[in-house]
Amino acid sequence: MKVKDLNINHLEDAANMLKAIAHPMRIAIISLLEEGTKLTVTEIHEKLNLEQSTTSHHLGILKDKGVLNSKRDGKNTYYYLKHESLSNIINCLSMCKQVK
Repeated sequence: MKVKDLNINHLEDAANMLKAIAHPMRIAIISLLEEGTKLTVTEIHEKLNLEQSTTSHHLGILKDKGVLNSKRDGKNTYYYLKHESLSNIINCLSMCKQVK
């Protein structure tokens, strides 16, 4: 892709997604949801040992910025990555951190 092909709206969306991801707890949530995993708020808060309200807050931000999708199934809402390639960003950052 060339610079002339870049769309300012797409770049703004991408920047907002990256801002939403830029928090340790949100990175942890994304890591849990890799490879198509779908989890409820309860499952996520138990796995990360967070308060349920805090977990809901972070999920709301990630969903609002286009990082996550959710699907209602009865009483439960399952959260999952909207774009599976987002987990590649987390993996890349982890690898960059290891190389010094």
